[in-house]
Amino acid sequence: MHYPSKILIANRGEIAIRVINTCKKLGIGSVAVFSDADRNALFAALADEAICIGGYNPAESYLDMGKIIEAAKLTGAEAIHPGYGFLSENEDFARLCADNGIVFIGPHADAIEALGSKIRAKEIVSGNGVPVIPGYKGEDQSDERLAKEALAIGFPVLLKASAGGGGKGMRIVREESQLVDAIASAKRESASAFGDATMLIEKYFDSARHVEFQIFGDNHGNYIHLFERECSIQRRYQKIFEESPSPVLTPELRAEMAKAAVNAAAAVKYNNAGTVEFIVAPDNSFYFLEVNTRLQVEHPVTEMVTGLDLVKLQIEVAFGAPLSVKQEDVKQVGHALECRIYAEDPANNFLPVSGKIGVWQPPFEEGVRVDGGIESGSVIDIYYDPMIASVITCGENRAQSIQRMQNALGDTALLGLTTNVDFLKKYWLMTILKQAILTPTF
Repeated sequence: MHYPSKILIANRGEIAIRVINTCKKLGIGSVAVFSDADRNALFAALADEAICIGGYNPAESYLDMGKIIEAAKLTGAEAIHPGYGFLSENEDFARLCADNGIVFIGPHADAIEALGSKIRAKEIVSGNGVPVIPGYKGEDQSDERLAKEALAIGFPVLLKASAGGGGKGMRIVREESQLVDAIASAKRESASAFGDATMLIEKYFDSARHVEFQIFGDNHGNYIHLFERECSIQRRYQKIFEESPSPVLTPELRAEMAKAAVNAAAAVKYNNAGTVEFIVAPDNSFYFLEVNTRLQVEHPVTEMVTGLDLVKLQIEVAFGAPLSVKQEDVKQVGHALECRIYAEDPANNFLPVSGKIGVWQPPFEEGVRVDGGIESGSVIDIYYDPMIASVITCGENRAQSIQRMQNALGDTALLGLTTNVDFLKKYWLMTILKQAILTPTF
């Protein structure tokens, strides 16, 4: 494999540092782009080169495709890694990279576009043998038709923005009296957040689990899975806790879901890292939710149990190499957990906070990994996502991994602003220790 000489990372914080670390291991030069708000950020200092693209909010910086392409040309970067968020799932950016002779380290633009709409994605994968949730995804988006379809499906139902994510444009409706207002508010929120008010309606399962499978494809028709991650514990539809393997999948169900995930990848000739998300009902039936056409925040969980470097695989596939690992070679060894640390106030509905970090001392222990983008003195501002680090542990089994996570969070020093560290220590891990099966999404 001939690696590129230089890669630009079109992102910031912990994911930028994550990509920089793999570049260093492979002998690849790294280029960071940073906004005015990130002028003193750790990721910019760790890269081999750093280019200021100005601005404070994302639209002026990390979402400005022209600035990023220009930075790549200026520095001679052969490729761009988009990280997660920002432009990572933007088909126009993937095409713009290709038009400028720059390799986009992600799936091809047609796959991003096809899977970007939840409605179209369901149509594509269901044609390749992947089970989808009963629901409505028709062209008639009138309030009257949506209400009629919701009644036909039966309560509870989930109204969901076709173009969206992160809980925006999403409403759980449990009875007919709530339906009219829920449709109107979901449409308004979807139009405001995504410029598209198109809704889909699905049967809602109160006690369903959220299980996702890491997939990989290459340009030679090879598709594999790297097993699953359980992501049922969330707040405001954002994940805060992940683990692998899922404590509820039987070997038979795991194999069946893995096959469906690979079929979803094959349906669009997928050619990089991606995640196929499913819900698992109490009767062990499972249904396709969506495909995230990028690397996930929780990818270290998969790396810990498989021993693979997913960013390395991404780079190799993007530059035309066949997948360096075959399905039969991928093993799920041990048990890994991840907790996300946010600058937020759990006592105030988890609202984001900003401020200066006085002390940051991550844990250094056996079986513990920390992916972070901060140091003592870093400033958490109002412009970007409040996630600041992930703590990942791995053990021989779930009990050992949980114990290591308890120890790791207990040894984490993060002072100067309010975070969710104490909440994770005192609430979620105590809950997990008492329960063999996780608490469902809240």
